[in-house]
Amino acid sequence: MKAYWIAHVTVTDPAAYTGYQALAPTAFAAHGARFLARGGAHEVLECPALDRHVVIEFPSLAAARACYHSPEYQAAKARRDGAAMAHVVIVEGLG
Repeated sequence: MKAYWIAHVTVTDPAAYTGYQALAPTAFAAHGARFLARGGAHEVLECPALDRHVVIEFPSLAAARACYHSPEYQAAKARRDGAAMAHVVIVEGLG
């Protein structure tokens, strides 16, 4: 069953955030990720507004979790820390 990362992000230091952008694609590719939404037009209907919204599809919940906990993604996340505010959730698909 597919699973999804849903991320809401506000970049606070664009120069530092480029370090995350340089490293994260390697982790996503290694775990079969496919971007369904990344940035683009949006409308916040409820909750505090964050600037960027991302939906990433994975082949399974195990793959989504493995990607997040992988050394490659954790290295990317370390570059994001302090450069952005992020809310990231992994959710299992319906089938």
